[in-house]
Amino acid sequence: MPKLGARTICCVDDLANVADLSAGAQKHGTQIECLVEIDCGAGRCGVTTTPEVVEIAKAIDAAPGLKFAGIQAYQGAMQHMDKYEDRKAKIDLAVAQVRDAVEGLKAEGLECDIVGGGGTGSYYFEGNSGVYNELQCGSYAFMDADYGRILDKDGNRIDQGEWENALFILTSVMSHAKADKAIVDAGLKAQSVDSGLPFIFGRKDVEYVKCSDEHGVVADPDGVLKVNEKLRLVPGHCDPTCNVHDWYVGVRSGKVETVWPVSARGRAY
Repeated sequence: MPKLGARTICCVDDLANVADLSAGAQKHGTQIECLVEIDCGAGRCGVTTTPEVVEIAKAIDAAPGLKFAGIQAYQGAMQHMDKYEDRKAKIDLAVAQVRDAVEGLKAEGLECDIVGGGGTGSYYFEGNSGVYNELQCGSYAFMDADYGRILDKDGNRIDQGEWENALFILTSVMSHAKADKAIVDAGLKAQSVDSGLPFIFGRKDVEYVKCSDEHGVVADPDGVLKVNEKLRLVPGHCDPTCNVHDWYVGVRSGKVETVWPVSARGRAY
């Protein structure tokens, strides 16, 4: 029996990698499950044709120490497209591509335990496709400013019905020397702005408009904010924002209930 602990699955899009994984599995007396990765529109990793999928899957199936587990087919490039219809059109193409690959594998006697993909902006399409059987959406649990602005099938923002915001950066007004702007203590070191600036949760009278390393600039045309006032920011991009913090502070009904370490950050040394 191979040494098995957690179920660890590796994505493969290169025949040479199959040999490397096989050698590693045999060296350590274990088994590695492998998914063939399909590029279904994101233009990153993955192969693009059914013959390539079948070729790699057959190599995995024949390799000592490896087990063919299915397909990884995540279309990440369309997740933040505003319109529901535009996202659906992209996923329709991906579903057709993945269905063809699954059928091609079946013709060679290879069944997919996992056909995985789906994101916060598309999970309903993959989930109803009859092809995918695993969804990989994650941002919905927190929501962020970038995902929040995309629209559902009725034309509503998904953070105003389908999901609620659950991740906030608590920031304080540290200066109001300028009459029409407040300065807060959450800048670039507190958040990722690669997908845009945060918005101030629950407020329409003030707007976060600019940030530098240590500071955020909040437009306050009516001068309603005061020094030490607290604001909740919804980050533009939740994933890399979490990665610059050590802790999640869990709050329920206005009280701190728990503190969770952000353990996935890892350490460089």
